[in-house]
Amino acid sequence: MKDDILRRVRAALKDKEPASHPGSLPPDGERDAAVLFTERFQAGGGEVVSFGSMADAAVWLSDFASQFTSAAVAKGIPESLCPGLPEAPPAEADLGVSMARRAAALTGTMVLDSREGRAVQLLEPVHLVWVQAEALTAGLGGALDGLEKDLPAALGLHSGPSKSSDIGGITVQGVHGPGRVIAALLLPGALNARQTY
Repeated sequence: MKDDILRRVRAALKDKEPASHPGSLPPDGERDAAVLFTERFQAGGGEVVSFGSMADAAVWLSDFASQFTSAAVAKGIPESLCPGLPEAPPAEADLGVSMARRAAALTGTMVLDSREGRAVQLLEPVHLVWVQAEALTAGLGGALDGLEKDLPAALGLHSGPSKSSDIGGITVQGVHGPGRVIAALLLPGALNARQTY
């Protein structure tokens, strides 16, 4: 039985062009990881903002935070990346703020650490996630590579706002978590501090 299945698979693949490995960036050389991540994350319904300096990030953050009345901020977020809003429990806050451990450009996926507090990542209607340029990798395999040395209880893979098409095949955002997710990319040199737990 197994040999018969493998023989049919080999026959079906005989004239097929080999596919490139999905864990590498496209060969055009002009699309860097930040550009590709932005395209893929936005295609999943997320928003992306990019900053070349902490000064630019601070100006944007001040303006962005003015839309909210309270925030739940994950453990370990540098003071310079906190919105300066009154703190509230995640179930009551308007905004959640966290930091991605890694991000995969090819899938537009952020890897979040449960030690930040899963409630901060899932309960607020709007979730702001800071992503350091050094955390960007080509594929998901690269994003997960090396994390086994410092694994939390759970890693969350977030590729935009939560969504469901379970009822009538109609996609609805925000059903199981934030309806709006913003990835804030800190480009090289914008933030030198590494997050520690």
